[in-house]
Formats: sequence, structure tokens, C-alpha cells
Amino acid sequence: MSAVRAGLPEVINSTQSRHTFEQKVPIQSYLIAIAAGKIVSKRIGPRTEVWAEPQFLETAAFDFEDTEKMLQAAESVCGKYVWGAYDILVLPPSFPFGGMENPCLTFATPTLLAGDKSLANVIAHEIAHSWTGNLVTNRTFEHFWLNEGFTVFTERKILGRLEGEASRQFASIGGLKELKDCINTLKPDNPLTALVPNLDGIDPDDAFSLVPYEKGYAFLYYLEQKVGGPSVFEPFLKTYIETNSYKSIDTNDFKWQFIDYFTNESKLNLIKDVEWDKWLKTPGMPLVVSKYDTTLLKACTDLKDRWMKWDESTPCHFVADDLKKLTTPQKIEFMAELLDEKPLSITQLKAMQQAYNLNAVRNSEIRFRWLRLCLKGKWMESLPLSLQFVTEQGRMKFVRPLYRDMYAWEEARAKAIETFLKNRPTMMYVTAYTVSKDLHLAS
Repeated sequence: MSAVRAGLPEVINSTQSRHTFEQKVPIQSYLIAIAAGKIVSKRIGPRTEVWAEPQFLETAAFDFEDTEKMLQAAESVCGKYVWGAYDILVLPPSFPFGGMENPCLTFATPTLLAGDKSLANVIAHEIAHSWTGNLVTNRTFEHFWLNEGFTVFTERKILGRLEGEASRQFASIGGLKELKDCINTLKPDNPLTALVPNLDGIDPDDAFSLVPYEKGYAFLYYLEQKVGGPSVFEPFLKTYIETNSYKSIDTNDFKWQFIDYFTNESKLNLIKDVEWDKWLKTPGMPLVVSKYDTTLLKACTDLKDRWMKWDESTPCHFVADDLKKLTTPQKIEFMAELLDEKPLSITQLKAMQQAYNLNAVRNSEIRFRWLRLCLKGKWMESLPLSLQFVTEQGRMKFVRPLYRDMYAWEEARAKAIETFLKNRPTMMYVTAYTVSKDLHLAS
């Protein structure tokens, strides 16, 4: 449960036990969560146990074993962790999100289990929610960016603490690329791409997107640079969290606290030209697109350019070592850059599969982008793999774009709709609801 266990279960009889939980920290109602199932646990740190079905336990314990380091890094940014335990529960594959920040017990998708810790950054995101979201909460969903933009910002602070500033910058580049793709899908003039949208009469599920996450991050990064960088902005972040803990706030609360803080710090001249209304209310990409350090980007771009320049009439010189030289985030970025280019030919896709054996890759982020490349190139042999992926897990980040890609490809559309209708009863509501809209099936 989203609370701390109060002692061992009390045995009532041969078939029943009573479990007792206690949550001393005030929480929002949406953070109340209970899980029940055939689950076991393993301690991986002084504050953390991993919970999972038995067959997933050891992999989860390995992938998430750096959780205590992440907690300590988060405390250096945000202040003391007040929740006591930080446990992680691996949910069934149908779970529609990467994670859910229920206090004391983060819910996590099994698509994070890559076997090499390469996707544990989602845990850093959920840890960050312990402050931004769980302690300081958006008042309404129009101000959802106060939860998610601040959390992405803090997540990347954690990454910077653990792996260096270049990694934080590189993650920012990837986030900006995903934001651009999201806004192009929604259309740049869509009112729901504003940082603070008007949701009168709109279901928040219909408004859900990457915008509050990545556009919110872009705004906070811009403000950090305006006031003089992390050494100046981070003390404000701690003050903001302390001031608003156990409260629900809106964007105006943040705005005036920010202005008051930096007025008192004699930095008013640095922020007087911040165009708040345009940042908050204008649809489309961020008002200012910050420049990030591209040190880790070069290898990704170089490999992408080699593929785009390859003359198919000449021998293929691509080998497995091309990818082995890259870190997992760089591999993901390499494939994301290919998605920004014209579709790869079937010859190129076959050569890529032969060189890199991407059909066998376990990492869900890489697999997702590889399948999108195949669908974009209309490689019919890849269609069964895409249908399998959207069936075996229900994470919206993966399922929705793949279904949209299949719908856009006329030859694949009928099979995509047939697969969705067959599997709809086993999907969680929010995934089924949003995919039905993507496939133009919703009434």
C-alpha cells in the first residue's frame, strides 16, 4: 500500500491474515493505492524493498539496485526524504505508465526490466515525485506541469549528480526531441500543447501528453539559466518545496514565489524580461529552445549520418560493434535521430537487422524505436513483431505511437484494428480508451 507496513501480518486463521499500514504524512487522494497478488520481496537498500511476482524478482532487484544512490542524490537537490520507506512494486505488463509515484510504494512497469539497469531512470523520476507532486501538488490538472515538469527537472538533476552534467544535458536533448515529435503529432496550434491549457469541459485523459513533462522541463531549465545556473536556482528549489509542502498550488503561486525570491536576491534585472504569459499560454514548442551540451550526441549523429549516406549499390560495412560502442541512451538517441529522417528503405532495414540483430533486443526503449523505423519504412515482415509488442504490454508510451503508425500505413491498418479489438478486454481502461481514439474507433 502507499503507506508504511505496521509490523508483520496478523494471522487470523488458516486462510486469512490482517495487514496493517500507517501513513503519517498527509497525501492527496489520488495517491492512495493498494496492491494484492502473489508477490514476494527482496531488500536492496536501507529504505528499499523490491516487490514482484516471483519470476521477476531477481531481475527487478538487479535493475533497481541503485535506488538508494538515487534517493541520496534527490535529497541533495530537494531536502530530506520524509516518507520513510521507498519500495518498488513491479506491476503486470498491462500497466499503462512507466511508473506511478504512490508514496512509499512506487508502481513500475515491467518494461523497465532490461537486465542491465539501463532503464532505471524512470525510478529516478518516481523518486523525484516524492517532493514534486507528492509533497507539492498541482491544484488542478491545468497545472499538471507543476507535478511533471518539476519532476523531470529533478530527475535530470539526479542523473547529473550520479553520472555527470554531460548526461543531464544529453537527456535534455532527447527530451526536446520527444517533445517536438509529440507537438507535431498533436499539431503546434493545438491549445492542449500550452503549458497551462484550458481544460473546461475536457477530460484530463484526453489532454495527457508529454507537454507538461518536457515543455515544463524546458521552462524550468530556461529559468535556471536566467538566474545564473544550478548553484543559484537549486537553493530556490529547496525553498519552493519547503514553502509548499503538504499543499496544492497553481502556476501563479509558483510564479510569484519565484519573482519574490529573486527580487530579494537582487536578481530582478535577470528575470524582468521573462515572458510568463507566452511561456504558459502559447501552444506549440517552448518560447525559447535552450542550447544543450552535445558532447554525447556526436557519436549518435555520426552513425545516423553513415546510414543515411549509405549507397545501397555498394557493400554494407555496418557491424555489431557500431552499437556496442554506444551507451544505451546513445543507442536510443541514434534511433530517435533516424526517425527524424526520411523513411529507411527495406534494404537498409534488412541490413540494419543483419548487422545489429535488433529484433532480439530486450531493451523496450530501443525495441520500440526499431519497430517504429520498420513501420515507417513499410517493412511488412516487421508487422507481426509490432503487433506482438502492443499485445504483450500496455504502456501507453509505446502502444499509442505504434498503433498510430500502423493506422497511418494503409496495408497494416486492418490488422492493427483487429488486434486492438481482440485484446481490448485485457487492456487497462486508459490505454484502451486512448488507443481507440488513435484508431478512430471511439464514438
